[in-house]
Amino acid sequence: MDLNELLDRVEKRLLIGGQWRDASDGGTFDVENPATGERVATLASATADDATAALDAAAAAQESWGRTPARLRSDILRAGFELVRAHGEELAWLMTTEMGKPLAESRGEVVYGNEFLRWFSEEAPRHYGRYLDTPEGNLRMVIRHKPVGPCLLITPWNFPLAMATRKVAPALAAGCTMILKAAHLTPLTTQYFAQLMVEAGVPDGVLNVLPGAHPSAISTRLMADRRLRKVSFTGSTAVGRTLLKLSADNVLRTSMELGGNAPFLVFADADLDAAVEGAVAAKMRNIGEACTAANRFLVEESVADEFAAGLAARMSGLRVGNGVADGVHVGPLVEAKARDKVAELVADALGRGGRALAGGRPVEGPGYFYEPTVLIGMGTDAAVFTEEIFGPVAPVFTFADEDEAVRLANDTEYGLASYVYTGDLKRAHRIGDRLDVGLLGLNAGVISNAAAPFGGVKHSGLGREGGAEGIAEYTTIQYMGMANPWA
Repeated sequence: MDLNELLDRVEKRLLIGGQWRDASDGGTFDVENPATGERVATLASATADDATAALDAAAAAQESWGRTPARLRSDILRAGFELVRAHGEELAWLMTTEMGKPLAESRGEVVYGNEFLRWFSEEAPRHYGRYLDTPEGNLRMVIRHKPVGPCLLITPWNFPLAMATRKVAPALAAGCTMILKAAHLTPLTTQYFAQLMVEAGVPDGVLNVLPGAHPSAISTRLMADRRLRKVSFTGSTAVGRTLLKLSADNVLRTSMELGGNAPFLVFADADLDAAVEGAVAAKMRNIGEACTAANRFLVEESVADEFAAGLAARMSGLRVGNGVADGVHVGPLVEAKARDKVAELVADALGRGGRALAGGRPVEGPGYFYEPTVLIGMGTDAAVFTEEIFGPVAPVFTFADEDEAVRLANDTEYGLASYVYTGDLKRAHRIGDRLDVGLLGLNAGVISNAAAPFGGVKHSGLGREGGAEGIAEYTTIQYMGMANPWA
C-alpha cells in the first residue's frame, strides 16, 4: 500500500450540501500517527458557522429525502456496502495510521462496520407500521413510522469506521438527513467513508461531514437550533451528560452510547482454557480501547491462580509494535495522554498491594505504547476496579460465591457489556437476570454484531444501535385515526 498516495486521495475539507469546502475561517488541525508521533495529514477545522451551514443543507434536503422510496434508500446503502468492501484495504490502512490498531484488527473493523450498511439496506424497506381497527370499532388506525428529521451524529476515535456506519446507516434507512462529526484524533477514515457514500449516490445535503478540533462549538451551535431533531453520541459519560443537558432545551431525541466497566466473570466450572482465550479477546480487542472491553476480571477463588497464570502467559506472548508490521498484536494507544492514564492506573494498583504477573510498564517511544499487563492482589479500592481502563491492562479480582460475583459485577455506575464463563446453563441464566447490563457474552469474548441491538443501562447510555431496534431510534410514530366505513 502506498500510504502517501492514499492520504493524498482523502478529502481534507468539510462536506456541506454536496460540496467539499474549506472552513469558514480557514482554520486547520493536524492528525498524527500514534505509532510514530509524526503528523500524517492536515484537515480543515469546522467552526460554529460551518455547523449552521451544514444544518441549512440538511434541513433543506430533509423533506425530499424523507419522501424518497425506501427501496432507493436501500439501494444506496447497498451500493455503499459494495464500495466499502472494494476499498476495504485502504480504509484499514487509514485506521491503523491514525488510530494505531494492528492491520488485522482494522481489516476486521471494515468487515464489522460494513455490515451495518448491508443490514440497514435490508431494514429500510421492512420498517413496518400497523393498520387495525380500534377495539370499539368506531375508527381504523394507521400507525406510521416517519423520519425524525436532521440528526447530529458524533463518533469516537476508537472505531472510526464502525461507529460512523452504525449511525449513518440507520439514519439513511429511516429517511433522515445528518451532520457527521468525527473525533479530531481519527477523522481520515470518516472522510474517506463519506467520499464513498457520495459515490454510492447519497444526495446533496443528506450527509454533511464536519471534521474539526473544536467539537463543543459545533454541538452547542447545532443543538440550540430548533431544526435539529436528534443527536446520537458515542463517547465518554462526562461528555454525554453535557449533551443530554444541552438537548433538554429543544427536547431532542437522544441516543447515548457512553462509558463502560465490563465485568468478566469466571466460575470454577468453566472451561479455563476457553475462558483465557475469551479474556484475551474481550480485553485486547482494539488494544483495550473499547467501551465493551473487559475491565474487571472476577474469578472464583479456587481457580483464580490458574486463570491468572494462563492469562499472563497469553498476554506476555502478544507482540507490541507498529500496527502496519507483520505479526504485531498490540499497537500504540491513541495519544500520550491515554498512555499516561493507563500508567497512572497501574501505578495506583501496585501501590495498593497489587502485583504484575505480566507487563506493568510503558514502552519507550517513539509512539505511545504500553505493555500488555495482568495485575493481581489489589483490593477493590484500586482505581482499576472503578475506572474505565481503556488500555491493555487486565486486573484480576476474586469472589467466593455467585452472590458475591453479582455484587462485585454490579458495583459500578456503568452497565454496558459483561462476560460470563460457566459450564452451568442454569447459573448462566440466573447471572443474566441479575446483571445490570445491556450486553452479555456467555462463554464468548466478542459478541458485537450488526444484527444485534447494542447499548447499555445506567451511566452507559440510552437507546440502541444495530438490530431491528436501530432504525427505530431515527423515527417518530404518527397515529392517524380514520372513520370506520362500517360504523
